[in-house]
Formats: sequence, structure tokens, C-alpha cells
Amino acid sequence: MLVSDFEFRASYFEYKRTWFLGEQFVAVRIRMKKLGRKHRPFFRMVAIDGRAPRDGKVIEELGHYDPLVKDTDARAVLNGERIAYWMSVGALPSENCGVLIKKYGKDGTHLAQQQAALEKIKTTKPQAPAPYIPPPKPPEPEPAPAAEATAEGGEPAEAAAPTEEPKAE
Repeated sequence: MLVSDFEFRASYFEYKRTWFLGEQFVAVRIRMKKLGRKHRPFFRMVAIDGRAPRDGKVIEELGHYDPLVKDTDARAVLNGERIAYWMSVGALPSENCGVLIKKYGKDGTHLAQQQAALEKIKTTKPQAPAPYIPPPKPPEPEPAPAAEATAEGGEPAEAAAPTEEPKAE
């Protein structure tokens, strides 16, 4: 089978890059996938094929990282058990993911601080005000019985039965 010149050069330079930089090429990498929008970054930590593009199809999502959260320890939320599994089968984390895994992974160094920061965020999260429910309207007097009493020729209904005025609250 013939290989095009471009494919040969691409594979050769990938080989040279791994040789000179001392990198080890593995099939699965743990790295960040960028989401969000312009000036509002949000990252997911994913297990992904090493040759796939940054935002390509992922194998599994392992957590997320929001750099815009004010409390540093509350920025990363990771699934430590799944990360430990992927690393046990040979997946290599990127540099940034390695730092986050070391701090907030299964046996991380900042787990207690992270739990405290997440609880603090949950308790101080701004809540919407309670919806306004107007008080019930007082019942209006019925005009129909008054009209019947005057039509019969007797006394007006107001004289016969005094109406109660609604009380102001």
C-alpha cells in the first residue's frame, strides 16, 4: 500500500517530536476541552484520543474547571475515581490537568479546602426573591337581590337588610 508523501512526512515529524522532546505517545490523554464563549472560558476535563483536536469527540468527561469562579479552590470539580481509572490503564494527563489532578483528584492535597469552598458557594449563592402574591380581594356585594326587592314593590333592599362594608386590612 502506498503512503502519500504528506502522510509520511506528518508521521515522521510526529515521531521526531516525540523522540526529541522525550514525550511518550499514548492512545488516550486526559486534557481540557474549551467551552464557553469569548471572554467567558469554561473547560471540561476529558479523556480523549491523543490525536483528536482540542474540542473533538471525547471518550468520557471527567470533571470541569471554571476559571472565573472567585474562590480558587472551588474552580475545579473532578471525578477522582474515573480519573484514577484512566490513569491506571495508561492515560497521560496534560500539564494543566496534572496540576489539577494533584490538587483535587482522588487523593488530592486540597480536597478539604475544596469541600469548604463549595459549601460556602452553596450557602452564599444569591436567591431570587419570593414571588409576589397579591392578597385576596374582598367579596363584592351582590346587586341582584336588591333589584328584585325594589321590583316587587316593597321596601328597597337597603332598608330591609343593611349590607356589611368590607373591612380594610
